[in-house]
Amino acid sequence: MRITARVDYAVRAALELAAVAPEALTSERIATAQGIPSRFLQAILGDLQHARLVTSQRGRDGGYRLALPPSEISIARVMRVEQGFLAEVHGQRPEDVQYPGNAATLASVWVAARETYRRVLEEVTLADVVAGKLPDHVAELVELESAWRSFDGRGPTG
Repeated sequence: MRITARVDYAVRAALELAAVAPEALTSERIATAQGIPSRFLQAILGDLQHARLVTSQRGRDGGYRLALPPSEISIARVMRVEQGFLAEVHGQRPEDVQYPGNAATLASVWVAARETYRRVLEEVTLADVVAGKLPDHVAELVELESAWRSFDGRGPTG
């Protein structure tokens, strides 16, 4: 799993908007609250606006707001705005990858890994994160001790 800074910033900006929905926030407030570089945030907000997840209004009461209720926007939906597919192999969807010989079944492994990733990201909404209440199956995963450890090929690293 690799989450780019741009994806991380997009989700964090959307969470700031979710926390005040249906009200608006200025980009400066979002940038300050989340420590996101202002110019980078402007581009991200433009992407979210183009994807119709965010609207903007100029003027004294202006700013950015979510175009939908936070309970209707999954983390995956925000991520896809910035990275396209949730999982890809050399720029292809896992189901489109074909390997020869002994690696033939590897494409199935990539498809299964994507499905597991999706089950979390599609089902957790902005509202869930802001409320601090994850869906039960996600909360169960978080409770696993192994979930909090990274592995480096030799085993757990901490």
